[in-house]
Amino acid sequence: MNDDNEQSGHSTDESGQVTTPVAARGPWARRLLSKKSGGLVVAAGLTCAVAGLTGAGTSSAAGSTSSPSVTASETSATSTPTPTATPTPKPSGPAGGGPVADPAPGGATGIVDTVSTSGFTFSTATGVKVTVDKGSTTTYEKGTHRTSARAVRKGTSVLVLGTVDSATITATKVVVQPGGDGGAAAAKAAGVIPFQKGTPSPDKSVGQIPDYTEGEGTIVSGKAADNATKAAQAVVPGGINDRVVKLSNGEYEVHNISVNWPHHVFVSKDYKVLGYE
Repeated sequence: MNDDNEQSGHSTDESGQVTTPVAARGPWARRLLSKKSGGLVVAAGLTCAVAGLTGAGTSSAAGSTSSPSVTASETSATSTPTPTATPTPKPSGPAGGGPVADPAPGGATGIVDTVSTSGFTFSTATGVKVTVDKGSTTTYEKGTHRTSARAVRKGTSVLVLGTVDSATITATKVVVQPGGDGGAAAAKAAGVIPFQKGTPSPDKSVGQIPDYTEGEGTIVSGKAADNATKAAQAVVPGGINDRVVKLSNGEYEVHNISVNWPHHVFVSKDYKVLGYE
């Protein structure tokens, strides 16, 4: 399956969730646009034979079988344009894993590296570096209780939910996980494969995979996106979930980037992971 969806428009479903239709994106394609043009440069040599010069003089020109050198000032040639290729989509995430998508609700899990007044950074279980921007509406939880930004310290295990733009998350909620390992154990158990440049993704799947066509469904936000992301990150952490798509049967496809595998995590209506590929 390909890893790219496009979104346009907005609507509200029966549960009050904001949804955005997704247009199907096909596989990555490189199309070479060639322009063929050329110019014909003809160099003709004329050898002048002078005969019978008397008085004012007369002259006649005779053709020659040899062609003299032609300088740049004596002729002009139409240069052949260099073929250009359609730019390859820029990979999203610091290590690739799919073309750049428009910012959408999602999240990631990891261990905090640095903390500042504007937010913090953390690393996922596969080494993906994520930047978190906090705002005035960002909320913090620890266990089942609300907490403050002071609970986020270096070495803390966190789940961050919010708007994902490549490897940056504008946080709406930060969940501090006491004693957590940043998803390392879960990622190992799920067999998550870290991104390696030039290494293709394996063609394999785990669990129940629906009859799914890349690009179908609608991108969701709000509680549905948060709950689906939390479910996916609990079972298959290590990458960044950059969007959540609601399928026609009511289940969800959570898109996963910045890893070689898996790229799609399928979640049930009641937010249980069904399978991934």
